Amino acid sequence: MTTTVALFTRDLRVHDNPVLAAAHREGDAVVPLFVVDRDLVPDRCPPNRAHFLAAALAELDDELRAIGGRLVLRRGDVVDEVDRLVAETGAASVHLAEDVSRYSRARERALRERLRRRDCRVHAHAATITAADPESLTPSTGRDHFAVFTPYFRRWTEAHQRKPLGKPRALTLPRTSGDALPGSGDLTAGEPSPQLAVGGETTGRKLLRDWLSGPLDGYARHSDDLAADATSRLSPYLHFGCLSPTEVVRRVDMSTEGGHAFARQLAWRDFHHQLLTARPDAAWHDYRARPIRWRDDPQAVNAWRDGRTGYPIVDAGMRQLRAEGWMPGRARLITASFLTKSLRVHWRIGADHFLHWLVDADLANNQLNWQWVAGTGTDTRPNRVLNPLRQAKRFDPEGDYVRRWIPELAYLDGPLIHTPWRADADYPAPIIDCVGM
Repeated sequence: MTTTVALFTRDLRVHDNPVLAAAHREGDAVVPLFVVDRDLVPDRCPPNRAHFLAAALAELDDELRAIGGRLVLRRGDVVDEVDRLVAETGAASVHLAEDVSRYSRARERALRERLRRRDCRVHAHAATITAADPESLTPSTGRDHFAVFTPYFRRWTEAHQRKPLGKPRALTLPRTSGDALPGSGDLTAGEPSPQLAVGGETTGRKLLRDWLSGPLDGYARHSDDLAADATSRLSPYLHFGCLSPTEVVRRVDMSTEGGHAFARQLAWRDFHHQLLTARPDAAWHDYRARPIRWRDDPQAVNAWRDGRTGYPIVDAGMRQLRAEGWMPGRARLITASFLTKSLRVHWRIGADHFLHWLVDADLANNQLNWQWVAGTGTDTRPNRVLNPLRQAKRFDPEGDYVRRWIPELAYLDGPLIHTPWRADADYPAPIIDCVGM
């Protein structure tokens, strides 16, 4: 009997999972494995992601049990635990998703080196975490990656994408042991955001069905309307792989206005992954060095983090981040631009704060979106500044978004809520003058 291992990482699903499908196809018996990595948990796993992960693992276990398997959980060094499991089961191969971070690549290399001694093959599957293989789309100029999104998107829409894979009908699990699944508080010592979404494939697939059934139609028109809350909220499920990006793209009708706009956002996700694949240092260093004089202003940074800058549209976004571990894209742009362009604080400080609180934060999208806003990334207009007052007037004209997250200003009528200093409201004064910007 041939045994294989499906090592789950950021692909916590049974539907359209190339890792699980290949392990099932190759093996008579399959060990679905997740290792709680001692290098990441709990010290480097923020509370929101830890709680979302625990829920996602529970739902993955439920999905696996429905087809005759279960999730085998181990704790420790990933390479050591996989090696130990291969020795116990005599597994002929290990399958995992190809990822782009420096840590993920080092993990894959270490697995290959260790398991070669046991004559156990390691297969890394591309287009599992992203819709397109990050290394498959390159410019005709001969460069190793696209540095501008528009030509990448053009190539992305023309590229062939594989058909989504069905989940295995049944799994056979060899005799092996594992630890108990972690509870919501077992992976971190910190408290999560009070309104954090529930993680998992079952939950994510229901959200996707609801999104595709109607709200998607208005995405192009309303996605930047902060008060409308008209975005999909699927990003955490894509980050953890509870949803397959390939399946999501294939289920979106790109011939419609809403479908095209939504697919464009999914392509941005792939764009950043292909960029980080080619330039791994961009996770921590400027992709394009520019002569920016960053300011050291701890008081301003603390006011920004706490949602007390005096600009309600900025503060509302930062308070939503703390409350939900999430915020819509437009709010991310506004708050990031305020920190980097208005306050001239280094983008890494903001990126670190987002990495701590955002449940969907990964290095590719978080770091490179911050660089795009800061002017050190791929924006073709690196000097653009998003004035918070103009952004408020355009994307929250009646102040309903601000009213939702800053209740102490809810009594102010209409757009007056965006300039509380003009109403003598009991609210922090602006920490910088953006009126004339």
